[in-house]
Amino acid sequence: MARAMLEYSKTVLKKVSFDSKLFYKELKKAISNLLPEEIEELKFWLEQFITDKPELQQSLIYLKA
Repeated sequence: MARAMLEYSKTVLKKVSFDSKLFYKELKKAISNLLPEEIEELKFWLEQFITDKPELQQSLIYLKA
């Protein structure tokens, strides 16, 4: 079940990446619903995902807090 939540969060983040405010909102929601080890995996995925999306670079702040 937990693994499914991580995959669902990634899917949602991909779909809303066109709007940075919505992306940040969904990222905060994902962080609050995931386990600590899943958050680490999400962080790694996010670093890869936003390499070519400068408008989403600030999202890493949410994972470092």
